[in-house]
Amino acid sequence: MRLTPRPMAPEFAPPYQDLKYMAPLSQERAAVLSKFVASNASGCVLDFGCGWAELLIETLEQGHDLTAIGYDLESDGISHGRTVAEQRGVGDRLEFVVGNALESLPDQAGGVFCIGASQIWGASVEENQPLDYRCALTAIRDLLQPGLPLVFGDGIWTAQPTPEAIAPLAGRLDEFVFLPSLLEIASECGFVVMRTHQASLDEWDEFESGFTAGYARWLADNPADHPDRAEVAAKLARQTGAYYNGYREILGMAYLQLLAV
Repeated sequence: MRLTPRPMAPEFAPPYQDLKYMAPLSQERAAVLSKFVASNASGCVLDFGCGWAELLIETLEQGHDLTAIGYDLESDGISHGRTVAEQRGVGDRLEFVVGNALESLPDQAGGVFCIGASQIWGASVEENQPLDYRCALTAIRDLLQPGLPLVFGDGIWTAQPTPEAIAPLAGRLDEFVFLPSLLEIASECGFVVMRTHQASLDEWDEFESGFTAGYARWLADNPADHPDRAEVAAKLARQTGAYYNGYREILGMAYLQLLAV
C-alpha cells in the first residue's frame, strides 16, 4: 500500500530572532531585575520558563560566583540559549532542563526567576482556570532561605476586563487579579516586596509584534499562491486581532522584586 506523504507544517522563524526576552520586558527593566537577583542570590539560581535564558545569562555575567539552571518545555529556545551562554562565557555555569521542572528540582535555590510560569504549580493553561499565583509563590518560597531573591512576573488585569479581552484568553473575568491583590498574596506567601514594576504599553506592543513577526516574515518570504498562505495569514490575523481588538491595555504584566522572609 502506498501512503500519501503528510504535508509539512509551515516553519516560522524562532521568536528569539525578533524578541530579546519571551515577555513584555524592555532591556532597561531586565537589567534592573537581573541586577537585583545577582546582588542578593547565593549559589544556584533557578529560572522557570527560561526560554532562551537571556535573563539568566545576564545574571551570571554580573554574579561571577553564581551558577544557574533554566527550565523550559521548549527545546529550540534552550538550544539557542546554550549557544549564547557559551559565546558569552557563562556556559560552564548554566545548566538547562527540558521538560517538567517539578521532576528535577533541587531542595534549595539561591535565587529564582519565575516569569509567566505560575501554571507549573497550578492548573494547566488548557483547563482555563484562574491563575494560581498563591500556589506558585508558596512552592517557590519553600525553595528559598530568608533573604534570598525571587523575581516573580505574571499576568494581571490593569483595567476591568471586557468580553472582547477575555475571549482569546481563558474566557473568564477572574483569570487574573489586579496588582494590589497580587502584592497581598506575595506578602501572605512569605515574601517582602522590594520593588514593583508593571510592563508599559510600549513593552507590550514590542512583545506582541515580536511574537507574530515569524508569521509576518513567512508571508513576506513566500509566494501569494503558496498552499499554506491562508493558514498562516489566519494565524497572524487571530493573534493581532486578539491583542489589538481585545486585551491590549487590559491584560498587564507585573514584575515583583521579592525577598523571602
